[in-house]
Amino acid sequence: MAYKMLFFLCLIGVMNLKEIGERLKETRESIGISIEEAAEDLKMRPTQIENIESGNMKAFKDVFYLKYFIRDYSKYLGLDYEDMVDEFNEYLFDYTSKISMDDIKKAKKNAKKEKEKKKISSPYTLEHKRSFAIPPIVIYVLIAFIILMIVYYFFSNVHHDDFVDDNVVYMETGEAILG
Repeated sequence: MAYKMLFFLCLIGVMNLKEIGERLKETRESIGISIEEAAEDLKMRPTQIENIESGNMKAFKDVFYLKYFIRDYSKYLGLDYEDMVDEFNEYLFDYTSKISMDDIKKAKKNAKKEKEKKKISSPYTLEHKRSFAIPPIVIYVLIAFIILMIVYYFFSNVHHDDFVDDNVVYMETGEAILG
């Protein structure tokens, strides 16, 4: 019984939204603007204009976008856009205030299930467990230290002593001449 009542209340609300759409359509036609022209000027798709004029709220993902579309469309047609937005807000308030708490809880559960299903697993979105990793700076410092140790070892084994016996030439007179 509650679902029948909710369906009936939704039909009443759609009629109100349909009236907003009909008013927009009548104004557009009286000015002589086609749906394609309006859609191009407003940077919308023609199907969006048609759905607004027919009162098809389900064609829009988010009612807030629909609200802004109605505002922009009303402003474009020269209507009092604040009144049109107020009428839409009243419709929206009536529509949402008649939804039972059970339906809201079911919708939340369904949204949570959908969110869990929509998790994408790709290499870029996967969460990796952090393993022990050595930061690159530590590796660079370690490599630099090893290079310095090799250079030190090399230079510590090379003697720069010019008075080594290999460089000395002995003469028969007993005097040493450096060569």
